[in-house]
Amino acid sequence: MEQTSEMRSGSNDWELKHRYGARVHILDNVFLLSALSRIGSPSVAHRDLMALLRSVYQSLLVTSCGRELPRVAAEVPTRMSVQYPRHGVYRGPVFDPSLHLVIVDVIRAGIVPSQVCFELLVSLHDERRVRLDHLNMARIADKAGHVTGVDLSGSKIGGSVEGSVLILPDPMGATGSTTVKALRHYEQHWGKPAKILALPMIATPEYLRIVLEEFDNLVVYTARLDRGLSDPEVLATEPGTHWDRERGLDEKSYIVPGAGGMGEVINNSWC
Repeated sequence: MEQTSEMRSGSNDWELKHRYGARVHILDNVFLLSALSRIGSPSVAHRDLMALLRSVYQSLLVTSCGRELPRVAAEVPTRMSVQYPRHGVYRGPVFDPSLHLVIVDVIRAGIVPSQVCFELLVSLHDERRVRLDHLNMARIADKAGHVTGVDLSGSKIGGSVEGSVLILPDPMGATGSTTVKALRHYEQHWGKPAKILALPMIATPEYLRIVLEEFDNLVVYTARLDRGLSDPEVLATEPGTHWDRERGLDEKSYIVPGAGGMGEVINNSWC
């Protein structure tokens, strides 16, 4: 196979061009794409998969928070301020220290990504203003096996999210139904966040459509768009051009190409 090397530079190269709207950001980052290709490979060792998963979520969090969270001007003395009291001070933007951040762990696939986000943010922000919630979402089915609802009785939510920034690092943006159910639960019982950052490492066109339609305060950052079951002529166009014809889900709602069942993979469920 012939290989080509492409150098990229410029202010707009950080995200892929598309027609899904201003609230969707698909990172155009070959490190992340390479990491996801390994994560989805059946030959990847579990220890490597976990390290790569953490690196993907560190990148998604840094990019999304760096572009979406409010900032204030600050003056922070550095170690050089002992020698240079006036010049040895950082003067510039930092995160607004009054900001409340809530990270949502959707068990099981979201356990590791949410912990990565929580630990990184609590090391940077006032730990009294960073919270990690846990949503235990179990399907409720009737006698015929049809899903009729979701049971969240085992969830651990720390309180109101009114006016907060809610961060949802659920790895697979497939149908969007989990995201919608989780966020509706917050709205109905815990208030409305000022902004929602949805961070699927892989997202489908189907996912993007439903979450954007349901929540006007939601922004998506993803490392890869998967629409592999679309017709060839659709795949030849810029993403979002024929949104209604794009398809990334098979009949069982698995992402194609995707990475398989990440909840099972992350937890080594078959051992």
